[in-house]
Amino acid sequence: MRNRLLIAALMLASMTVQVGCIVPIFSSQPDVRARQLIFVSEGYRHIPEIWERIWGLDMPDVATPYRTHGGVI
Repeated sequence: MRNRLLIAALMLASMTVQVGCIVPIFSSQPDVRARQLIFVSEGYRHIPEIWERIWGLDMPDVATPYRTHGGVI
């Protein structure tokens, strides 16, 4: 009887470790959760700036500020 109780307690302890937190810390929406994880982790908080630099989103606009005709006059 004592062995069964010990085995049951060990199984219960091992299952509670694998369950995780009951109340989720992060949002359930993938986009919001990714942003929260980026800002929480200290090493990856500069990813949005790196991403903008890679895709050239921080560059100035090179389009002409005036309208051009584009046809033969």
